[in-house]
Amino acid sequence: VQLVESGGGLVQAGGSMRLSCAASGSIFSISVMGWYRQAPGKQRELVAAIYSGGTTNYADSVKGRFTISRDNAKNTVSLQMNSLKPEDTAVYYCNLWYTKDYWGQGTQVTVSP
Repeated sequence: VQLVESGGGLVQAGGSMRLSCAASGSIFSISVMGWYRQAPGKQRELVAAIYSGGTTNYADSVKGRFTISRDNAKNTVSLQMNSLKPEDTAVYYCNLWYTKDYWGQGTQVTVSP
């Protein structure tokens, strides 16, 4: 399994950004997909997850602002981020879980005040 992220960059506070992740392999549709982030000096944390049936889970800090979605036909998962805050600045990682974790290379998201 390979995960390739796209999106990321610099945005002003209050702005929006969309991250996408394309997965190779045949297990995508039965896997749990997630987005994690890691800010400097902090531990990696779960931002949002979406299960194979479409159930979603969000960190409290992003509820109401971020939306995770998946397209099983295209093997992609996306994270729409609205009302971004400087504290959302981090490296964002795409994650696939099916019996074990698979990770993307990460993409930097920087939110300026």
